[in-house]
Amino acid sequence: MSLSAGPEVIVWDTTYACPLRCSHCYSESGRRPTRQLHPPDMLRVTDALISLGPRVVALSGGEPLVVRGIFEVAERLRRAGVKTSVNTSGWVMSRSVAERLAEAFDEVIVSLDGATAEVHDRIRGRAGSFGRVMTALGMLDDVARRRRAEGARRLRFGIDCVVIRSNIGQLERFATDIARRFPELHTLAFNAAVPEGLAGRPEFCRYELLDHDMVVRMAGEEQLRRLRELAPPTVTVFTTDNFHLAMNPQRVAQRTDTRLMQVEPDGEVRGIPAYEGTVGSLLDVPAKELWERTLARLDDPFVIETLSAVHTVEDWAEAARRMDHHFASPEDRARIARRTVRLDPPEFLTAVK
Repeated sequence: MSLSAGPEVIVWDTTYACPLRCSHCYSESGRRPTRQLHPPDMLRVTDALISLGPRVVALSGGEPLVVRGIFEVAERLRRAGVKTSVNTSGWVMSRSVAERLAEAFDEVIVSLDGATAEVHDRIRGRAGSFGRVMTALGMLDDVARRRRAEGARRLRFGIDCVVIRSNIGQLERFATDIARRFPELHTLAFNAAVPEGLAGRPEFCRYELLDHDMVVRMAGEEQLRRLRELAPPTVTVFTTDNFHLAMNPQRVAQRTDTRLMQVEPDGEVRGIPAYEGTVGSLLDVPAKELWERTLARLDDPFVIETLSAVHTVEDWAEAARRMDHHFASPEDRARIARRTVRLDPPEFLTAVK
């Protein structure tokens, strides 16, 4: 696999605006300026992404469904033959939005971080968010059922759960309860939280981030087999440790992972996904040159030294803090320094079953 061929998957965080305040938010959305572009500049970034020839562009956030012009972006990507997905909290879902999602996107991923309102709302930082996401999933299910009956292009939608200590005890309930409420549900994915953004705070790593043994069990074959047995046979279940995002140089050298690019709301490209620090803007620099800059960062001696030491989640958390401090802009370093603890007392963790 040639890395220089360009990214296979591009994740574009289209805005930092968000109605929720998730404890683990990778982008700190809702707590910082939105930085989203006006529609004409969004289309300029879209054209730059298309020039790289990606297989998939995933539009995320923040909450991408609050972004003006998001459907025009998706439509331009699809016309260029690029598969599209969108990640949403479901907070702003309506029937008309669900219908437009079915037309514009190849896949809709809905974030759900608890099988009960108590757990989901606590993690998401806003009362009522569980009810909203259940309603959103119901709307998507209704639209998918109708489109299938009419022979229209299928609406594929799935659930994504970021797994932390507060919800790891509920994974089977996702499969036995949540998944069975939505007959048209296509995927159910459980992804171990990574030490990025608010999930990289030392306090979060201590109390909420899964330790390495927990990640290994969560993403292991035995757990996956159990979840697949419990879920409806029509639902595809995934688990992942997300360790490909650590970018350990030995693993990168094997070139077995997806080639990934991460774009910030204003068109700035991350030097390495999941770590602070950008290499330039798609509005100012040719996309191919930015991809080459991201590859060059992987050869930076500091990166090689720091990420070569990553073998466990605990190693990764420490390395991520070093990477962020080294590559972040002065503005981003100041934001990191302002991060505050937003965790309940750790005894809560023993109460979640």
